Amino acid sequence: MDEDEISLFQAAMRDVAPLPVSDKIVTRSIKVPPFPRKNKNEENAASEDTLTDNIFVEIEAGDEWSFVQPGMPHQTLRRLRRGYWRIQDELDLHGYTRDEARQALSAFLNICAQQKFRCVRVIHGKGLSSKNREPVLKTRIGNWLMQRNDVLAFCQARPEDGGGGAILILLKAKVKV
Repeated sequence: MDEDEISLFQAAMRDVAPLPVSDKIVTRSIKVPPFPRKNKNEENAASEDTLTDNIFVEIEAGDEWSFVQPGMPHQTLRRLRRGYWRIQDELDLHGYTRDEARQALSAFLNICAQQKFRCVRVIHGKGLSSKNREPVLKTRIGNWLMQRNDVLAFCQARPEDGGGGAILILLKAKVKV
């Protein structure tokens, strides 16, 4: 600051009296603005419009595909693989196009959430009749499932439940009110 600014400041403050010193701290509560609650269906399940093909994790055709939500115990995936939960419903996607499969999967999982199902199976096929004999829907289904909040884990089905042509999905438990 130069001398002109200092003298101007002092002239402006000439009649100002300092506040008395206090041992009390004045706090102001910060009000957090309210945010709207989500509808139960919005909160627990993504609609087909929000499932995207832009998020893509590549796997080899013979690899076992599995996923567990971050923060979930690894024991959850182990239990799902071993058949701890009874399969309560299934969806067969043989012959579906990618878009048809995405819509059917989303609708199926929304209905399963409403029915309070925990474990379901989706049959996607092994891709034996597709180009290059590779599964087209397998990786897409896995990528779609990872985008949903209500999917806790999924893994390749046991041989008796469809093996490499099916996936078991563990959904969030719905609290009964």
